[in-house]
Amino acid sequence: MIFVGGVPFQNNSNNEGSCDLVALMEHPALISASLSLRATPEKFFSVSEASSSDVFAKRKHVYLFQREYATVDPMIIDLVGTDEATTCVGIVIRNRDNGMTSVAHMDSPKIVQIGLSQMLSKLADQKLDTELDVHLIGGFDDTPSLLAGKASHKNKAKGGHSFPLCAKIIEGLGKSALKFHIQTLFVLGHNTKSDGEGNAYPIFTGFLMETMTGVVTPAIFDETTRCPDELVRRIRLSASFEDPRWRGKLLDTYDTETDQFIIAPSSWSVPRVQMASYLQQLPDSEILHTCSTSPYAEAPDFVYNQRRQWDYLIKHSDWKDVFRMGQPRVFKRDTNGQWVMLEQGSIIRFDLSL
Repeated sequence: MIFVGGVPFQNNSNNEGSCDLVALMEHPALISASLSLRATPEKFFSVSEASSSDVFAKRKHVYLFQREYATVDPMIIDLVGTDEATTCVGIVIRNRDNGMTSVAHMDSPKIVQIGLSQMLSKLADQKLDTELDVHLIGGFDDTPSLLAGKASHKNKAKGGHSFPLCAKIIEGLGKSALKFHIQTLFVLGHNTKSDGEGNAYPIFTGFLMETMTGVVTPAIFDETTRCPDELVRRIRLSASFEDPRWRGKLLDTYDTETDQFIIAPSSWSVPRVQMASYLQQLPDSEILHTCSTSPYAEAPDFVYNQRRQWDYLIKHSDWKDVFRMGQPRVFKRDTNGQWVMLEQGSIIRFDLSL
């Protein structure tokens, strides 16, 4: 069940997510919230760039990559966020009573149904009267041949990656018996700008949420804050498409109770390593158009990050050398708040260059 401004949203009688999404995009309260977020300065979240007075850098955070989710306890974690969402959508669901917060980086309508169940498993405790705040950020107007700002929301269903994903999320929330209060719907046209040639771009591709207050801030991360185990987690995403265990699911990465990242074993085949070697030889422009659903909208470091993944695969062609004895890679924080990797009873410091 969806609420806006404390009032139940009268959803479409056929429970069609696309119709409900169009209506919500035009809701005055959500338009106002989008304008407010758009006027918020974007935060660059980097440990290396942080000054001694930067309060964000001193606080515990959890970062999520594409298709990952995590549920965090505000008594343990201060900040949680994601970025690199162009046609993807970042979704926050926060329990009003205790501040428990689940965040996911969704990339396909196929993972929404199970993905929402995963997110809610530690939030609602099967209590239908639980009040849940929801924020959706990402997924710009990538509809082919429609210029940003000139297409009505009703036309978005004709194509693109973002609209079907947003519609599926809204459909899932609307069908649930739980109470979802949508606070932010910064997606599609609300999250779109265009250049002089009519190419559409997302305004924001990421965010940070303060778990104690529920405040959402637009944000960009870098290698120092997209951690731990950045490259393995990126590679695991592509490898998961071939793993039936993850079909239709979000990738479970973070353990709420222990504040540890537990990266489940993921295998990659010889053909995948060979493909990495082939792609590594391509020029940047071809990589951009081959590997992205929105080549004109990607961040400047997109190709750089792709090449880093392929370098890692080539250097670690046997996945068993990465997941030794078929065991997960487990990371915990040391006394300085830095991530360290636990392995066979010893502590190995996590190397950001890997």
